[in-house]
Amino acid sequence: MTPEQLRMARNALRIGTRELAELAGVSFTTINRFETEKGGMQHSNAEAIRKALEAQGIQFLDSGEVAAGPGVALKKQAND
Repeated sequence: MTPEQLRMARNALRIGTRELAELAGVSFTTINRFETEKGGMQHSNAEAIRKALEAQGIQFLDSGEVAAGPGVALKKQAND
């Protein structure tokens, strides 16, 4: 999960960082720091957040995968 995916998932669900933190059982600071790219995240926290988002209907995609429903994706920029 990338910071961009996390922000997009939260926005799709219309939930704030504090609400997601509660759903995932992690601290608000953990989510905020990761989303703002000021730090990484422990694997266990990333898994808890991912599971909480997936339970709310979010589908994470790897490059080349196709969504099972409507959504958005980031296209890699030429300078990346």
